[in-house]
Amino acid sequence: MYKLIAIDMDGTLLNDHHEVTEEVRDALHAAKAEGVKIVLCTGRPIGGVQRYLDELNLIEEGDYVIAYNGALVQNTHTNEVVSELSLGYDDLTSLYDLSLELKTPMHFFDSSNLYTPNRDISEFTVYESYVTQVPLHFRKIDEVPKDILIPKVMFIDKPENLSRVITSIPKDVREKYTMVRSAPFFYEILHPEASKGNAVRQLAQLLGIEQAEVMCIGDNGNDLTMIEWAGCGVAMANAIPEVLEAANFQTRSNNEHGVAHAIHELVLAK
Repeated sequence: MYKLIAIDMDGTLLNDHHEVTEEVRDALHAAKAEGVKIVLCTGRPIGGVQRYLDELNLIEEGDYVIAYNGALVQNTHTNEVVSELSLGYDDLTSLYDLSLELKTPMHFFDSSNLYTPNRDISEFTVYESYVTQVPLHFRKIDEVPKDILIPKVMFIDKPENLSRVITSIPKDVREKYTMVRSAPFFYEILHPEASKGNAVRQLAQLLGIEQAEVMCIGDNGNDLTMIEWAGCGVAMANAIPEVLEAANFQTRSNNEHGVAHAIHELVLAK
């Protein structure tokens, strides 16, 4: 019996209209009623998750969320922070210099806002702010507080340009951070110990849940670590090839209630 299900949001929990379908919502409620921990595990900031936590009633005692691709683990009932891994001002300045060298736009977060140092604001930064409902600000690097805590920095560009940028990142920079492509136009840079896999593992240990009792569901590169670690890794039908290969089970797509299908097949049917 699985005791914890960690679920990615975009491309997994949500359909292409950023909605939780009735079928998925009912399956989550049924699993939770059986005592299964349902944990949203996303690259989004907390502000981009809260309305879904409210909608799914994942704010009761003992409920948790994993945000910023594992950089933050938080109790959603008490708002107590279980784990927080951040980058600092020196990381920001060096990554900004690299973005200029590689000719790619970038943006970054603090605990409640999205910032870009690019005066010509990228369409992908505007999209990020819209989807996550996090306020967007233009901020020159030398105007950023030196004590800022940054959950993640993102290089953003058209997919073909971003692929070029990724292959051009120096080896020493790659080794310094966790780097994952979370969408064709998003490349995320985090604290070296931050990943969805590490965050799910840590939360499971806190709750006394064994690895074999954990299911993780996802579709993209930032989900790979938790798919690989889980007792049962579930890939959406719309997942990238690496996730499909690593998974133990393939469900339907995010537009075909794939999360509900996986829960019915692997949890409720047992």
